[in-house]
Amino acid sequence: MIREVKRSIASGYLMLVVLAVAQLGTAYAVWSAARAISTPGLVASVLASLVVLICWAGLFMVHPNEARVLQLFGKYVGTCHEPGLRWANPFYAKASVSTRVRNFESSKLKVNDANGSPIEIAAVVVWKVFDTAEALFEVDDYVDFVKIQSESALRNLGTTYPYEPHDDSAGIALRSHPQEIAQALRDEIQDRLSQAGVTVIEARITHLAYAPEIANAMLRRQQASAIIAARKLIVHGAVGMVQLALEELDENGVVELDEERKAAMVSNLLVVLCSDESAQPVLNTGTLYSN
Repeated sequence: MIREVKRSIASGYLMLVVLAVAQLGTAYAVWSAARAISTPGLVASVLASLVVLICWAGLFMVHPNEARVLQLFGKYVGTCHEPGLRWANPFYAKASVSTRVRNFESSKLKVNDANGSPIEIAAVVVWKVFDTAEALFEVDDYVDFVKIQSESALRNLGTTYPYEPHDDSAGIALRSHPQEIAQALRDEIQDRLSQAGVTVIEARITHLAYAPEIANAMLRRQQASAIIAARKLIVHGAVGMVQLALEELDENGVVELDEERKAAMVSNLLVVLCSDESAQPVLNTGTLYSN
């Protein structure tokens, strides 16, 4: 595996002055040799002028948050990160690699979650190149590699976890644990991209929904679950209130009720407390034990 080697490259501003002076000097030498009709001098001057012209090719610009990967006849020799005008061996191939932070937003992918329900999921990945040598030489196209591996990791994440928990002990789910899911997604993408010299700064889900063909059914299930949970809470509170009422009646000696009348009282109170509609008062004109 090829690792990045940082190289300190000579400043191009000094070489710009040197090459300009050398170019003028060789041009004057060619003119002088031509006037003197000196064949050896003319040949030497022309060759020197060609060498200076070739040296001009060694100048290159490095922008902020950019690197230049240097190769000599196919061999990696180092990477220049220092911004500004630089000069290196004119025979170096100088490939530009951006080290800026980038965003990649995946398309909406349709996958089956851990429970087999079809869902739509999409994510955004924030990444940057940290090893320019690996990015250029270990993969064919590191930008496409990031896109393909990010979507592959997202698909795998969608099939690993359920869309939502069905009970309190269901564990991590896509909808109910966004922070844990984001961390799991980032870790999986980073594992896939580490060989490409890329670091993942952040990964988070931007779209999560049931597939259209089951969305209505899942909505009804969610509504039913919410109603059941609310009913459980109401019944639990009503039973506590009835129990408290019976205990207060017994402790204060307000009235003595046999088991049958207690059952009737409990039934009436539960109906009143748990009913969706307001209770209708009924005036009893007889005795407590009249039918």
